[in-house]
Amino acid sequence: MDDSFALNQANWNERAALHAASPDYQVQLFIASPAHLSEVVRFDLPRLGDISGLRAVHLQCHIGTDTLSLARLGAQMSGLDFSAASLEQASKLASSCGESIEFVEASVYDAAKALGAHSFDLVYTGIGALNWLPQIDDWARNVAALLKPGGRLFLREAHPVLMALDENCEDTLQIAHPYFEHSQPTVWDYEHTYVETDTLLTATTTHEWNHGLGEIITALLRHGMRLTALEEHTSLPWEALPGQMSLGEDGEWRLDNQPERLPLSYTLQAVKVG
Repeated sequence: MDDSFALNQANWNERAALHAASPDYQVQLFIASPAHLSEVVRFDLPRLGDISGLRAVHLQCHIGTDTLSLARLGAQMSGLDFSAASLEQASKLASSCGESIEFVEASVYDAAKALGAHSFDLVYTGIGALNWLPQIDDWARNVAALLKPGGRLFLREAHPVLMALDENCEDTLQIAHPYFEHSQPTVWDYEHTYVETDTLLTATTTHEWNHGLGEIITALLRHGMRLTALEEHTSLPWEALPGQMSLGEDGEWRLDNQPERLPLSYTLQAVKVG
């Protein structure tokens, strides 16, 4: 796990400045428009509800565009990430926008220790995060530890069925990767990141893990959480299956052919019991 952590950290440290400079993350629009929210958080709005006045933490916050969006909705925000370079960009963005956000460098598995147990009304985890974690139980343990009694977890994530598919098949849906959590990671070697940039990565190797819905829910229940909502979606914010998807005006990608065949993402909410 330590080797995987180091490889992934190096990769995300390289991505940070590229993502901040790319139009995909809309950094300049955040600075120019005080009301601007990320497309990810705009999708979440109907389910998030009123979060004004809540003390909230965004786990795996990357360069902080979603964190800033939640702050603009009135939450008192903290952001946690294992990439120092990402947090440097996040702090720069928050400062440029006049928002006071606490950013902390730590692994998710050390989140409660780094941020303080029983400190938050809301834990938010944005899409594209859990696949970087080898063990979902340690994540669930920290989520529960961070929350005050009655506090809420809000998670939107890529669906584990989608994550098990072969992204290189342009005309079929074909299982190629584990659905369930597996001790050995899926290893990728790409010199490109997912935004528009001419710069190639040098830290090209990454390790990822899938986690089944049952594994995620069971881990949360095990650590004193109660499931309150689970909704599966036919869209997600990136082209996960090239050649089979189209981009909508809402910034979400959907299957062209029979989109009801496949859940692409899900929103899960749970509260801490006691």
